[in-house]
Amino acid sequence: MVAADSAREAAAQLRRALRETPTVELRLDWLKSDSERRRFLVLLQRNRPRRAVLIATCRRRKGGGLLAGSVQDELSWLAQAAAAGCLWCDLEVESLRKLPRDSIRKYPLPRRILLSVHDFGRMPRLDAALEARWRGQVDAVKIAGVARTIADSVRLLRFAAKSRNCVAVPMGEVGLPARLLALREGSALAYAPVSAATAPGQVSLREMKYLYRAHALNRQTQVFGVIGDPIAHSLSPLLHNTAFLARRINAVYLPFLVKNLRDFLKAAPDFGLRGFSVTLPHKQSILRHLQDCDALSAEIGAVNTVVVRRDSSLYGCNTDYVGVLHALGKKLRPGKSRVLVLGAGGSARAAAFALTRAGAVVGICARRSAAARELARAAGAEVVPRRALKTESFDAIVNATPVGMYPDTAISPLEPGELHCRIVMDLIYRPERTQLLKLAAQKRIATVSGVEMFLAQAIAQWELWMKRRAPEKSMRRAVLAALRAEERGRSSP
Repeated sequence: MVAADSAREAAAQLRRALRETPTVELRLDWLKSDSERRRFLVLLQRNRPRRAVLIATCRRRKGGGLLAGSVQDELSWLAQAAAAGCLWCDLEVESLRKLPRDSIRKYPLPRRILLSVHDFGRMPRLDAALEARWRGQVDAVKIAGVARTIADSVRLLRFAAKSRNCVAVPMGEVGLPARLLALREGSALAYAPVSAATAPGQVSLREMKYLYRAHALNRQTQVFGVIGDPIAHSLSPLLHNTAFLARRINAVYLPFLVKNLRDFLKAAPDFGLRGFSVTLPHKQSILRHLQDCDALSAEIGAVNTVVVRRDSSLYGCNTDYVGVLHALGKKLRPGKSRVLVLGAGGSARAAAFALTRAGAVVGICARRSAAARELARAAGAEVVPRRALKTESFDAIVNATPVGMYPDTAISPLEPGELHCRIVMDLIYRPERTQLLKLAAQKRIATVSGVEMFLAQAIAQWELWMKRRAPEKSMRRAVLAALRAEERGRSSP
Protein backbone atom coordinates (compact mmCIF):
# COMPACT_ATOMS: atom_id res chain seq x y z
CA MET A 1 0.00 0.00 0.00
CA VAL A 2 1.48 3.34 -1.11
CA ALA A 3 0.43 6.30 1.07
CA ALA A 4 2.43 9.52 0.94
CA ASP A 5 1.74 13.26 0.91
CA SER A 6 3.99 14.06 -2.07
CA ALA A 7 4.26 12.66 -5.59
CA ARG A 8 8.00 12.08 -5.21
CA GLU A 9 7.59 10.04 -2.00
CA ALA A 10 4.64 8.11 -3.46
CA ALA A 11 6.73 7.19 -6.51
CA ALA A 12 9.59 6.08 -4.25
CA GLN A 13 7.23 3.96 -2.16
CA LEU A 14 5.82 2.37 -5.32
CA ARG A 15 9.30 1.35 -6.46
CA ARG A 16 9.99 -0.20 -3.04
CA ALA A 17 6.64 -1.99 -3.00
CA LEU A 18 7.11 -3.50 -6.47
CA ARG A 19 10.35 -5.09 -5.31
CA GLU A 20 8.26 -7.12 -2.84
CA THR A 21 4.86 -7.63 -4.50
CA PRO A 22 3.23 -7.20 -7.93
CA THR A 23 -0.06 -5.92 -6.41
CA VAL A 24 -0.05 -2.39 -4.95
CA GLU A 25 -2.79 -0.06 -3.75
CA LEU A 26 -2.20 3.64 -4.50
CA ARG A 27 -3.81 5.93 -1.91
CA LEU A 28 -4.30 9.03 -4.06
CA ASP A 29 -6.28 10.70 -1.27
CA TRP A 30 -3.14 10.78 0.91
CA LEU A 31 -1.42 13.13 -1.55
CA LYS A 32 -1.65 16.60 -0.01
CA SER A 33 -3.11 18.47 -2.99
CA ASP A 34 -4.64 18.13 -6.43
CA SER A 35 -1.35 19.25 -7.98
CA GLU A 36 0.51 16.45 -6.19
CA ARG A 37 -2.09 13.94 -7.39
CA ARG A 38 -1.70 15.16 -10.99
CA ARG A 39 2.08 15.07 -10.70
CA PHE A 40 2.06 11.52 -9.38
CA LEU A 41 -0.31 10.24 -12.10
CA VAL A 42 1.87 11.84 -14.78
CA LEU A 43 4.92 10.08 -13.30
CA LEU A 44 2.97 6.83 -13.22
CA GLN A 45 1.90 7.12 -16.85
CA ARG A 46 5.45 7.91 -18.00
CA ASN A 47 6.96 5.06 -15.99
CA ARG A 48 4.16 2.51 -16.08
CA PRO A 49 5.42 -0.64 -14.32
CA ARG A 50 5.13 -3.82 -16.34
CA ARG A 51 3.18 -6.81 -15.03
CA ALA A 52 2.05 -4.83 -11.97
CA VAL A 53 -1.54 -4.83 -10.73
CA LEU A 54 -2.25 -1.32 -9.45
CA ILE A 55 -5.35 -0.48 -7.39
CA ALA A 56 -6.26 3.22 -7.30
CA THR A 57 -7.99 4.54 -4.19
CA CYS A 58 -9.08 8.12 -3.62
CA ARG A 59 -11.27 7.76 -0.54
CA ARG A 60 -13.39 10.69 0.59
CA ARG A 61 -13.45 11.83 4.20
CA LYS A 62 -16.96 10.43 4.63
CA GLY A 63 -15.58 7.01 3.76
CA GLY A 64 -12.63 7.30 6.12
CA GLY A 65 -10.17 8.81 3.64
CA LEU A 66 -8.48 12.18 3.21
CA LEU A 67 -10.06 13.55 0.02
CA ALA A 68 -12.03 16.71 0.80
CA GLY A 69 -13.92 16.70 -2.53
CA SER A 70 -17.21 15.28 -3.78
CA VAL A 71 -18.11 11.89 -5.26
CA GLN A 72 -17.57 13.38 -8.73
CA ASP A 73 -14.09 14.50 -7.68
CA GLU A 74 -13.33 10.99 -6.50
CA LEU A 75 -14.58 9.46 -9.76
CA SER A 76 -12.56 11.96 -11.77
CA TRP A 77 -9.33 10.99 -10.02
CA LEU A 78 -10.09 7.29 -10.44
CA ALA A 79 -10.70 7.86 -14.16
CA GLN A 80 -7.33 9.61 -14.44
CA ALA A 81 -5.75 6.68 -12.59
CA ALA A 82 -7.23 4.33 -15.20
CA ALA A 83 -5.59 6.39 -17.95
CA ALA A 84 -2.29 6.17 -16.03
CA GLY A 85 -2.42 2.37 -16.04
CA CYS A 86 -4.38 1.29 -12.94
CA LEU A 87 -6.27 -1.94 -13.61
CA TRP A 88 -8.39 -1.78 -10.42
CA CYS A 89 -9.99 0.93 -8.32
CA ASP A 90 -11.34 0.87 -4.80
CA LEU A 91 -14.70 2.62 -4.45
CA GLU A 92 -16.29 2.96 -1.02
CA VAL A 93 -19.92 2.01 -0.55
CA GLU A 94 -20.82 5.57 0.54
CA SER A 95 -19.86 6.84 -2.92
CA LEU A 96 -21.66 4.09 -4.81
CA ARG A 97 -24.85 4.85 -2.92
CA LYS A 98 -24.72 8.45 -4.21
CA LEU A 99 -24.86 7.32 -7.84
CA PRO A 100 -27.92 6.34 -9.89
CA ARG A 101 -28.55 2.60 -9.73
CA ASP A 102 -26.48 0.49 -12.14
CA SER A 103 -24.64 3.57 -13.43
CA ILE A 104 -21.12 2.88 -12.19
CA ARG A 105 -20.00 1.13 -15.38
CA LYS A 106 -20.81 4.24 -17.40
CA TYR A 107 -17.83 6.06 -15.88
CA PRO A 108 -14.35 5.64 -17.45
CA LEU A 109 -12.98 3.94 -14.34
CA PRO A 110 -10.39 1.15 -14.22
CA ARG A 111 -11.81 -2.09 -15.64
CA ARG A 112 -12.07 -3.79 -12.26
CA ILE A 113 -13.95 -2.31 -9.27
CA LEU A 114 -13.36 -3.28 -5.65
CA LEU A 115 -16.26 -2.13 -3.48
CA SER A 116 -15.08 -1.34 0.04
CA VAL A 117 -17.20 -1.29 3.17
CA HIS A 118 -15.38 0.35 6.11
CA ASP A 119 -16.51 0.69 9.71
CA PHE A 120 -13.98 2.39 11.96
CA GLY A 121 -16.06 1.84 15.10
CA ARG A 122 -17.00 -1.84 15.01
CA MET A 123 -17.33 -4.89 12.79
CA PRO A 124 -20.04 -4.29 10.15
CA ARG A 125 -22.92 -6.71 9.74
CA LEU A 126 -21.80 -9.69 7.70
CA ASP A 127 -24.30 -11.56 5.55
CA ALA A 128 -24.73 -12.76 2.00
CA ALA A 129 -27.00 -9.81 1.15
CA LEU A 130 -24.02 -7.50 1.52
CA GLU A 131 -22.37 -9.13 -1.47
CA ALA A 132 -25.51 -9.89 -3.46
CA ARG A 133 -26.73 -6.29 -3.39
CA TRP A 134 -23.74 -5.08 -5.41
CA ARG A 135 -22.92 -8.20 -7.39
CA GLY A 136 -22.86 -7.43 -11.11
CA GLN A 137 -21.86 -3.82 -10.53
CA VAL A 138 -18.50 -4.61 -8.94
CA ASP A 139 -15.85 -7.32 -9.30
CA ALA A 140 -14.98 -7.87 -5.63
CA VAL A 141 -16.04 -6.71 -2.16
CA LYS A 142 -13.76 -5.61 0.68
CA ILE A 143 -15.00 -5.66 4.27
CA ALA A 144 -12.87 -3.65 6.70
CA GLY A 145 -14.11 -3.41 10.27
CA VAL A 146 -12.64 -2.84 13.70
CA ALA A 147 -12.34 -6.07 15.65
CA ARG A 148 -13.29 -5.22 19.21
CA THR A 149 -12.90 -8.87 20.17
CA ILE A 150 -10.96 -11.77 18.69
CA ALA A 151 -14.31 -13.39 17.94
CA ASP A 152 -15.10 -10.41 15.65
CA SER A 153 -12.03 -11.12 13.55
CA VAL A 154 -12.88 -14.82 13.36
CA ARG A 155 -16.35 -14.00 12.02
CA LEU A 156 -14.84 -11.85 9.28
CA LEU A 157 -12.42 -14.59 8.23
CA ARG A 158 -15.27 -17.09 8.08
CA PHE A 159 -17.25 -14.70 5.89
CA ALA A 160 -14.31 -14.33 3.50
CA ALA A 161 -13.80 -18.09 3.34
CA LYS A 162 -17.34 -18.76 2.09
CA SER A 163 -17.61 -15.67 -0.15
CA ARG A 164 -16.47 -15.21 -3.73
CA ASN A 165 -13.86 -12.52 -4.48
CA CYS A 166 -13.92 -11.13 -0.97
CA VAL A 167 -11.20 -9.17 0.82
CA ALA A 168 -11.22 -9.40 4.62
CA VAL A 169 -9.48 -6.65 6.61
CA PRO A 170 -9.85 -6.93 10.41
CA MET A 171 -8.73 -3.54 11.74
CA GLY A 172 -7.23 -2.64 15.09
CA GLU A 173 -4.57 -4.37 17.18
CA VAL A 174 -7.04 -7.04 18.33
CA GLY A 175 -7.61 -7.98 14.68
CA LEU A 176 -3.92 -8.21 13.75
CA PRO A 177 -3.54 -12.03 13.99
CA ALA A 178 -6.55 -12.53 11.70
CA ARG A 179 -5.18 -9.89 9.33
CA LEU A 180 -1.95 -11.89 9.06
CA LEU A 181 -3.87 -15.11 8.41
CA ALA A 182 -6.34 -13.53 5.95
CA LEU A 183 -4.73 -14.89 2.77
CA ARG A 184 -4.61 -18.40 4.23
CA GLU A 185 -8.28 -18.16 5.14
CA GLY A 186 -9.43 -17.16 1.67
CA SER A 187 -9.14 -13.37 1.50
CA ALA A 188 -8.25 -12.25 -2.02
CA LEU A 189 -5.83 -9.62 -0.70
CA ALA A 190 -4.01 -8.62 2.48
CA TYR A 191 -2.98 -5.02 3.14
CA ALA A 192 0.30 -3.70 4.50
CA PRO A 193 1.79 -0.19 4.17
CA VAL A 194 5.16 0.41 2.54
CA SER A 195 5.82 3.22 5.02
CA ALA A 196 3.43 4.85 7.51
CA ALA A 197 0.38 2.94 8.70
CA THR A 198 -2.91 4.10 7.19
CA ALA A 199 -5.15 2.32 9.70
CA PRO A 200 -4.82 0.90 13.23
CA GLY A 201 -3.35 -2.58 13.67
CA GLN A 202 -1.21 -2.62 10.53
CA VAL A 203 2.26 -4.10 10.18
CA SER A 204 4.66 -2.98 7.47
CA LEU A 205 4.98 -4.75 4.13
CA ARG A 206 8.42 -6.08 5.08
CA GLU A 207 7.15 -7.43 8.39
CA MET A 208 4.16 -9.07 6.74
CA LYS A 209 6.34 -10.73 4.12
CA TYR A 210 9.55 -11.55 6.00
CA LEU A 211 8.63 -11.73 9.69
CA TYR A 212 5.21 -13.38 9.41
CA ARG A 213 5.49 -14.74 5.82
CA ALA A 214 1.74 -14.13 5.43
CA HIS A 215 1.86 -14.94 1.71
CA ALA A 216 3.32 -18.40 2.37
CA LEU A 217 1.04 -19.61 5.18
CA ASN A 218 -1.20 -22.57 4.39
CA ARG A 219 -3.41 -25.14 6.09
CA GLN A 220 -0.35 -27.12 7.17
CA THR A 221 1.18 -24.10 8.95
CA GLN A 222 1.42 -24.60 12.72
CA VAL A 223 0.18 -21.50 14.56
CA PHE A 224 1.61 -20.24 17.84
CA GLY A 225 1.33 -16.88 19.58
CA VAL A 226 1.74 -14.66 22.59
CA ILE A 227 -1.16 -13.23 24.60
CA GLY A 228 -1.03 -10.11 26.74
CA ASP A 229 -2.18 -6.54 27.28
CA PRO A 230 -0.25 -4.57 26.11
CA ILE A 231 1.40 -6.72 23.44
CA ALA A 232 2.68 -4.35 20.72
CA HIS A 233 6.05 -4.03 22.50
CA SER A 234 6.73 -7.77 22.42
CA LEU A 235 9.72 -9.09 20.46
CA SER A 236 8.51 -12.67 20.91
CA PRO A 237 7.18 -12.81 17.31
CA LEU A 238 10.62 -11.82 16.01
CA LEU A 239 12.34 -14.37 18.24
CA HIS A 240 10.13 -17.36 17.46
CA ASN A 241 9.56 -16.64 13.78
CA THR A 242 13.32 -16.27 13.31
CA ALA A 243 13.73 -19.73 14.84
CA PHE A 244 11.05 -21.27 12.60
CA LEU A 245 12.76 -19.83 9.54
CA ALA A 246 16.21 -20.96 10.65
CA ARG A 247 14.97 -24.53 11.17
CA ARG A 248 12.77 -24.43 8.02
CA ILE A 249 9.62 -25.22 9.98
CA ASN A 250 6.21 -24.37 8.51
CA ALA A 251 4.98 -22.42 11.53
CA VAL A 252 4.11 -18.85 12.49
CA TYR A 253 3.98 -17.00 15.80
CA LEU A 254 1.42 -14.18 16.15
CA PRO A 255 0.78 -11.39 18.72
CA PHE A 256 -2.67 -11.51 20.35
CA LEU A 257 -3.87 -8.45 22.23
CA VAL A 258 -6.06 -10.16 24.84
CA LYS A 259 -8.19 -8.13 27.19
CA ASN A 260 -10.60 -10.96 27.94
CA LEU A 261 -9.20 -14.48 28.35
CA ARG A 262 -12.54 -16.17 27.67
CA ASP A 263 -12.87 -14.35 24.35
CA PHE A 264 -9.39 -15.52 23.32
CA LEU A 265 -9.80 -19.12 24.45
CA LYS A 266 -13.15 -19.44 22.71
CA ALA A 267 -11.63 -18.22 19.43
CA ALA A 268 -8.31 -20.08 19.74
CA PRO A 269 -9.49 -23.28 17.94
CA ASP A 270 -10.44 -21.20 14.88
CA PHE A 271 -6.80 -20.12 14.56
CA GLY A 272 -5.57 -23.71 14.97
CA LEU A 273 -3.26 -22.71 17.82
CA ARG A 274 -0.73 -25.33 18.88
CA GLY A 275 0.68 -23.33 21.78
CA PHE A 276 1.06 -19.83 23.15
CA SER A 277 3.17 -17.69 25.46
CA VAL A 278 1.48 -15.80 28.29
CA THR A 279 2.55 -12.37 29.50
CA LEU A 280 1.08 -9.54 31.58
CA PRO A 281 -1.58 -9.55 32.95
CA HIS A 282 -2.65 -13.18 32.33
CA LYS A 283 0.12 -15.31 33.87
CA GLN A 284 -1.89 -16.09 36.98
CA SER A 285 -5.46 -15.95 35.67
CA ILE A 286 -4.69 -18.44 32.85
CA LEU A 287 -4.39 -21.18 35.48
CA ARG A 288 -8.19 -21.30 35.90
CA HIS A 289 -8.58 -22.22 32.23
CA LEU A 290 -6.01 -25.03 32.02
CA GLN A 291 -6.88 -28.70 32.08
CA ASP A 292 -3.45 -29.53 33.51
CA CYS A 293 -0.08 -28.01 34.39
CA ASP A 294 3.26 -29.18 35.75
CA ALA A 295 3.78 -29.30 39.51
CA LEU A 296 6.19 -26.38 39.52
CA SER A 297 3.74 -24.05 37.73
CA ALA A 298 1.00 -25.04 40.18
CA GLU A 299 3.31 -24.26 43.08
CA ILE A 300 4.41 -20.93 41.62
CA GLY A 301 0.82 -20.03 40.76
CA ALA A 302 1.75 -18.59 37.37
CA VAL A 303 2.16 -19.94 33.83
CA ASN A 304 3.97 -18.34 30.89
CA THR A 305 3.78 -21.24 28.40
CA VAL A 306 0.78 -23.22 27.20
CA VAL A 307 0.78 -26.33 25.02
CA VAL A 308 -2.42 -27.14 23.13
CA ARG A 309 -2.66 -30.92 23.09
CA ARG A 310 -4.13 -33.01 20.26
CA ASP A 311 -7.45 -33.27 22.14
CA SER A 312 -7.48 -29.42 22.40
CA SER A 313 -6.84 -29.49 26.15
CA LEU A 314 -4.48 -26.87 27.56
CA TYR A 315 -1.31 -27.82 29.44
CA GLY A 316 0.63 -25.09 31.25
CA CYS A 317 4.19 -24.72 32.44
CA ASN A 318 6.60 -21.98 33.51
CA THR A 319 9.88 -21.28 31.72
CA ASP A 320 10.37 -17.90 33.46
CA TYR A 321 11.78 -19.97 36.31
CA VAL A 322 14.55 -21.27 34.04
CA GLY A 323 15.13 -17.81 32.61
CA VAL A 324 15.73 -16.12 35.96
CA LEU A 325 18.25 -18.72 37.16
CA HIS A 326 20.05 -18.80 33.81
CA ALA A 327 20.39 -15.01 33.56
CA LEU A 328 21.20 -14.14 37.19
CA GLY A 329 23.35 -17.25 37.66
CA LYS A 330 25.98 -15.81 35.33
CA LYS A 331 26.93 -13.21 37.98
CA LEU A 332 25.60 -14.59 41.26
CA ARG A 333 25.51 -17.89 43.10
CA PRO A 334 21.99 -17.80 44.54
CA GLY A 335 22.79 -20.11 47.46
CA LYS A 336 22.96 -18.08 50.70
CA SER A 337 22.65 -14.80 48.78
CA ARG A 338 20.12 -12.18 49.80
CA VAL A 339 17.97 -11.10 46.86
CA LEU A 340 15.18 -8.54 46.68
CA VAL A 341 12.37 -9.21 44.18
CA LEU A 342 10.47 -6.07 43.26
CA GLY A 343 6.84 -6.87 42.35
CA ALA A 344 4.31 -9.59 43.10
CA GLY A 345 2.87 -10.52 39.68
CA GLY A 346 3.45 -13.59 37.54
CA SER A 347 7.09 -12.83 36.69
CA ALA A 348 7.85 -11.95 40.31
CA ARG A 349 6.37 -15.25 41.44
CA ALA A 350 8.61 -17.20 39.06
CA ALA A 351 11.67 -15.23 40.23
CA ALA A 352 10.86 -15.66 43.93
CA PHE A 353 10.29 -19.41 43.67
CA ALA A 354 13.38 -19.93 41.48
CA LEU A 355 15.63 -18.07 43.88
CA THR A 356 14.30 -19.55 47.12
CA ARG A 357 14.54 -23.07 45.66
CA ALA A 358 18.14 -22.29 44.70
CA GLY A 359 18.93 -21.42 48.32
CA ALA A 360 18.68 -17.63 48.30
CA VAL A 361 17.13 -15.56 51.08
CA VAL A 362 14.46 -13.62 49.18
CA GLY A 363 12.68 -10.41 50.09
CA ILE A 364 9.47 -9.29 48.36
CA CYS A 365 8.75 -5.60 47.90
CA ALA A 366 5.53 -4.69 46.10
CA ARG A 367 3.15 -1.78 45.77
CA ARG A 368 0.29 -4.03 46.91
CA SER A 369 1.19 -5.13 50.43
CA ALA A 370 -1.39 -7.93 50.49
CA ALA A 371 0.03 -9.43 47.28
CA ALA A 372 3.56 -9.15 48.71
CA ARG A 373 2.55 -11.00 51.88
CA GLU A 374 0.79 -13.75 49.91
CA LEU A 375 3.80 -14.31 47.63
CA ALA A 376 6.21 -14.27 50.56
CA ARG A 377 4.17 -16.96 52.35
CA ALA A 378 3.90 -19.11 49.22
CA ALA A 379 7.57 -18.90 48.24
CA GLY A 380 9.12 -18.99 51.71
CA ALA A 381 10.35 -15.41 51.44
CA GLU A 382 10.08 -12.30 53.60
CA VAL A 383 8.26 -9.01 53.01
CA VAL A 384 10.46 -5.93 52.70
CA PRO A 385 8.61 -2.58 52.90
CA ARG A 386 9.61 0.11 50.40
CA ARG A 387 10.79 2.48 53.14
CA ALA A 388 13.43 -0.09 54.18
CA LEU A 389 15.21 0.06 50.82
CA LYS A 390 17.05 3.25 51.77
CA THR A 391 18.99 1.39 54.46
CA GLU A 392 18.80 -2.35 53.66
CA SER A 393 21.48 -4.08 51.56
CA PHE A 394 21.15 -7.07 49.19
CA ASP A 395 23.40 -9.15 47.02
CA ALA A 396 21.01 -8.56 44.12
CA ILE A 397 17.83 -6.66 43.30
CA VAL A 398 15.51 -8.06 40.62
CA ASN A 399 12.88 -5.81 39.06
CA ALA A 400 9.86 -7.90 38.11
CA THR A 401 7.49 -4.95 37.51
CA PRO A 402 6.69 -3.40 34.09
CA VAL A 403 7.90 0.04 35.24
CA GLY A 404 10.38 1.33 32.66
CA MET A 405 9.14 -0.88 29.83
CA TYR A 406 8.89 0.48 26.29
CA PRO A 407 7.52 3.03 25.48
CA ASP A 408 7.84 4.55 29.00
CA THR A 409 11.61 4.12 29.03
CA ALA A 410 12.52 7.26 30.99
CA ILE A 411 11.22 6.03 34.35
CA SER A 412 12.69 3.70 36.96
CA PRO A 413 10.88 1.64 39.63
CA LEU A 414 13.61 2.55 42.17
CA GLU A 415 15.62 5.63 43.01
CA PRO A 416 19.44 5.67 43.16
CA GLY A 417 19.32 5.92 46.97
CA GLU A 418 17.43 2.59 47.09
CA LEU A 419 20.07 0.62 45.19
CA HIS A 420 22.26 -0.92 47.92
CA CYS A 421 23.44 -4.13 46.23
CA ARG A 422 26.15 -5.75 44.11
CA ILE A 423 23.90 -6.65 41.15
CA VAL A 424 20.73 -5.22 39.62
CA MET A 425 18.71 -7.37 37.23
CA ASP A 426 15.74 -6.02 35.27
CA LEU A 427 13.33 -8.54 33.77
CA ILE A 428 12.30 -5.91 31.20
CA TYR A 429 14.13 -6.55 27.93
CA ARG A 430 12.84 -3.63 25.87
CA PRO A 431 14.84 -1.44 26.08
CA GLU A 432 17.95 -3.55 26.59
CA ARG A 433 19.33 -0.96 29.02
CA THR A 434 16.45 0.32 31.12
CA GLN A 435 16.57 3.46 33.21
CA LEU A 436 17.00 1.27 36.30
CA LEU A 437 20.06 -0.42 34.80
CA LYS A 438 21.50 2.96 33.81
CA LEU A 439 21.11 4.22 37.41
CA ALA A 440 22.80 1.07 38.69
CA ALA A 441 25.69 1.43 36.25
CA GLN A 442 26.21 5.04 37.38
CA LYS A 443 26.69 3.68 40.90
CA ARG A 444 29.15 1.05 39.55
CA ILE A 445 26.72 -1.75 40.33
CA ALA A 446 26.88 -4.80 38.02
CA THR A 447 23.80 -5.19 35.81
CA VAL A 448 21.93 -8.04 34.14
CA SER A 449 19.68 -7.14 31.23
CA GLY A 450 16.26 -8.72 30.88
CA VAL A 451 17.33 -9.83 27.41
CA GLU A 452 19.18 -12.74 29.00
CA MET A 453 16.08 -14.00 30.80
CA PHE A 454 13.88 -13.29 27.78
CA LEU A 455 16.09 -15.42 25.54
CA ALA A 456 16.46 -18.26 28.04
CA GLN A 457 12.73 -18.60 28.77
CA ALA A 458 11.80 -18.29 25.07
CA ILE A 459 14.33 -20.91 23.99
CA ALA A 460 12.88 -23.27 26.61
CA GLN A 461 9.38 -22.52 25.28
CA TRP A 462 10.36 -23.14 21.68
CA GLU A 463 11.98 -26.46 22.51
CA LEU A 464 8.94 -27.52 24.54
CA TRP A 465 6.66 -26.89 21.54
CA MET A 466 8.98 -28.17 18.80
CA LYS A 467 10.60 -31.12 20.63
CA ARG A 468 13.96 -30.21 19.08
CA ARG A 469 16.94 -27.96 19.75
CA ALA A 470 16.38 -24.26 19.17
CA PRO A 471 18.69 -22.16 16.92
CA GLU A 472 19.93 -20.11 19.86
CA LYS A 473 22.50 -18.04 17.95
CA SER A 474 19.97 -16.94 15.32
CA MET A 475 17.41 -16.02 17.99
CA ARG A 476 19.92 -14.01 20.02
CA ARG A 477 21.26 -12.23 16.94
CA ALA A 478 17.78 -11.19 15.77
CA VAL A 479 16.66 -9.80 19.14
CA LEU A 480 19.89 -7.91 19.87
CA ALA A 481 19.91 -6.40 16.39
CA ALA A 482 16.33 -5.16 16.80
CA LEU A 483 16.97 -3.69 20.24
CA ARG A 484 20.17 -1.94 19.20
CA ALA A 485 18.58 -0.54 16.03
CA GLU A 486 15.77 0.83 18.19
CA GLU A 487 18.28 2.36 20.59
CA ARG A 488 20.14 4.03 17.71
CA GLY A 489 16.83 5.41 16.45
CA ARG A 490 16.03 6.92 19.84
CA SER A 491 19.46 8.53 20.16
CA SER A 492 19.42 10.03 16.64
CA PRO A 493 18.62 13.78 16.49
